[in-house]
Amino acid sequence: MHDVRELIELGPEAVRRLGRRRHRLDLEALGALHRGRVAALEAVDRLRGELKRSSRGGRPTEAAREESRRLREQVQEAEAALRTVELELEEILLGIPNLPLDAVPDGDSEKHAVEVRKGGPPLRPAADQARHHADLGESLGVLDAGRAAALSGARFSVSRGAGARLERALASFLLDLHTREHGYTEYAVPHLVNRETMTGTGQLPKFQEDLFATSVGGRELFLIPTAEVPLTNLVAKELLEAKDLPLAMTARTPCYRAEAGSYGRDTRGVLRLHQFEKVELVRICALEEAQEQLELMVGQVEECLRRLELSYRVVLLPAGDMGFSARMTYDIEVWLPGSDSYREISSVSDCGAFQGRRAGIRHRTAEGRKQPAATLNGSALPIGRTVAALLEQGVQPDGSVLLPEALVPYTGFRRILPGGAVEG
Repeated sequence: MHDVRELIELGPEAVRRLGRRRHRLDLEALGALHRGRVAALEAVDRLRGELKRSSRGGRPTEAAREESRRLREQVQEAEAALRTVELELEEILLGIPNLPLDAVPDGDSEKHAVEVRKGGPPLRPAADQARHHADLGESLGVLDAGRAAALSGARFSVSRGAGARLERALASFLLDLHTREHGYTEYAVPHLVNRETMTGTGQLPKFQEDLFATSVGGRELFLIPTAEVPLTNLVAKELLEAKDLPLAMTARTPCYRAEAGSYGRDTRGVLRLHQFEKVELVRICALEEAQEQLELMVGQVEECLRRLELSYRVVLLPAGDMGFSARMTYDIEVWLPGSDSYREISSVSDCGAFQGRRAGIRHRTAEGRKQPAATLNGSALPIGRTVAALLEQGVQPDGSVLLPEALVPYTGFRRILPGGAVEG
């Protein structure tokens, strides 16, 4: 969320930067609400002062008691007026996305993303491996789309045998890498969170249609779309000390997404599911360190892909294609020969102080000032999409799939054979 005073001070600059995200900022309306809030706050303070002064002195007279009753009513009315204008201002501020950094390119779709670099092994000729992971999963006996549909309908997946073992191995490999080598602390977090928690990271109120919600006994809870939500909010409303920053947190959780507006896209396989597993990274730091931390996180995601021997590329997203809370985002895209394209496997975002303000996460500077903390998040990695890439890039001429050496200590096998047997 934004500080309204900063937006007003930026003025046309804020309008320009938000315009790059196709968001129209009404500065005049925002300014009027801010002035209304200031006036309402001054009225409350003035009336409270009058009420306090009227209660001083000796034995109250009837006239004094009447004056106190009148002032109390005026205070209550002024406080109600203040709450009204504050709620209206908050509603507007909660709907304004983060300001993109000027280093972010213009544009509003993936075609405007700027390629930064490629990594991993060279791409193999398409004729050697152009098979979709959904077909490979069926022939290997590791994916069962039919039973998933019978259980839950479209956009769900069932893994079995070597496929389920591969998913478990991947999660363990990734968590070990991040905790033992990258310095993250692992957490086990709730998969159901309240409205305030969802609001703190920017999922609410704007994206409610994309969330799964439940209400039992009048208690409203939301299924998390990513572990970013509970991890970031672990320190909501806290004041962090400089010596404890940066915080580095990771968790493996299921993620639940309604995927509203995406029907008809990626209907085969495991690329766009309502439920999937993911290992998430979250870092919290001082604002001036956020860009350095962003580059560090991108490198950590790349290290995952290098050890998994996967071909990938890094792209910088344009202003109009970033997530609501981000001010800069790198997408790491893995090569999927079955669809002859690079597809996102991780988004790593610098959110600046945007989520820090919303969630009340502050830190104390070396000079003793209290400031909103910066937050960053990234996928490292989603299990399903990583399995899809391992199948499509690892398929051999005989229809088997060769897995990377780094996973063997976790899987106990190197190769998955047609029908589901394993060896190596």
